[in-house]
Amino acid sequence: MPGKPTQVTNSIRQLRFAANEMTQAELAERVGVTRQTIIAIEQGRYSPSLEMAFQIARAFEVPLDDVFQYPETDH
Repeated sequence: MPGKPTQVTNSIRQLRFAANEMTQAELAERVGVTRQTIIAIEQGRYSPSLEMAFQIARAFEVPLDDVFQYPETDH
């Protein structure tokens, strides 16, 4: 039986609250995307490009791994 496909998860919501409760709109403005894009990424409905992922991490001044997590596999 095949396993579930792996999915990138993120800590954007937690990071926003840790960053003086930054709003989705504020983050979107810093990254140069719409609030809807941030909502979709935060909810795991959309995976950002690598470039956007780095921009989000830099907006929080944290390493990429602190924002996005990719599950380990047994392979």
